[in-house]
Amino acid sequence: MISVGIVGGTGYTGVELLRLLLRHPNAQVNVLTSRTEDGRRVDDMFPSLRGHTDLKYSDLNIDELKKCDVVFFATPHGVAMKHTEELLAANTKVIDLAADFRLQDLEQFEKWYGMQHACPEILKDSAYGLSELNRDKIKNAKVIGNPGCYPTTVQLGLAPLFKQAATLVKPESIIIDAKSGVSGAGRKASLGMIYSENADNFKAYGVAGHRHHPEIVEALENISGQKGVFDHILFVPHLVPMIRGMLSTIYIDLTDEGDAADLQSLYEQFYANETFVDVMPAGSSPETRSVRGANQLRIALYKPQPKKLIVLSVQDNLVKGAAGQAVQNMNLMFGFAEDAGLQGIGLLP
Repeated sequence: MISVGIVGGTGYTGVELLRLLLRHPNAQVNVLTSRTEDGRRVDDMFPSLRGHTDLKYSDLNIDELKKCDVVFFATPHGVAMKHTEELLAANTKVIDLAADFRLQDLEQFEKWYGMQHACPEILKDSAYGLSELNRDKIKNAKVIGNPGCYPTTVQLGLAPLFKQAATLVKPESIIIDAKSGVSGAGRKASLGMIYSENADNFKAYGVAGHRHHPEIVEALENISGQKGVFDHILFVPHLVPMIRGMLSTIYIDLTDEGDAADLQSLYEQFYANETFVDVMPAGSSPETRSVRGANQLRIALYKPQPKKLIVLSVQDNLVKGAAGQAVQNMNLMFGFAEDAGLQGIGLLP
């Protein structure tokens, strides 16, 4: 049984981490921090956890965190990297759900997150935590940068096309039309997130540029081994009036080779042994509600006309897009069954 700490336990991803880890057969959460809720019982704030935990929030105490085998940071960008060096010195592993260890390009990190990196040498040795595509490196890593939610849908949606057969598509043609529920913005007071601003409404945001774009580009370059060909892909996120759920519709131009290929079989074979990626039968339409609360990503393919491919990719942004994927990474790091604590089935209706 490993000892776990969660820094930032009052946000949506923090409490989702706790929900998943409370059912984990090999992990016990011993430290749950909150600067503002020190001393408060977690089930007082989140009554769904009544009867499942007696944990209380505590202020961040680095000495207590150093007693843990692994610490999750469910915090704003810039927090994890301030504490990672000290935790590593105590042989405590780190999984960051923010962006501190996602981008290897420091110039892009500073541009999009408005801060200098506090530990660039540690960043070089960290692993990008998309389990299905980076499993071997994750197993041996001490620091994990959990992927962003949108980039997860995009990478898993495109990986079969670039990992094994990069000549099937025209990379510069890719358009990513992505939608997320409001929980993706976090649990904070904000005028743009209140009910009357979002109910009966649907809007694009970050159209001029979004911080997940450079993450998508860097990740696709690593998947494909091609540099400089993804710089002009288009990525536009949208906010939809639901709590959980994310759907990315990806439009791609095919080459002659790609047009002749059996892409359905390519995807099915690529993900044949992946517990958490479901390639649906041809003609299917994956729904966000089918993965609500589950660490599952579902994919469907369409060829509406010659040399055109549409990839549909859905997930729960708080689970496979955040907390569930973080637990999946923890399982790999400690040699547990990859699905430990993650066997939940999606809630429908």
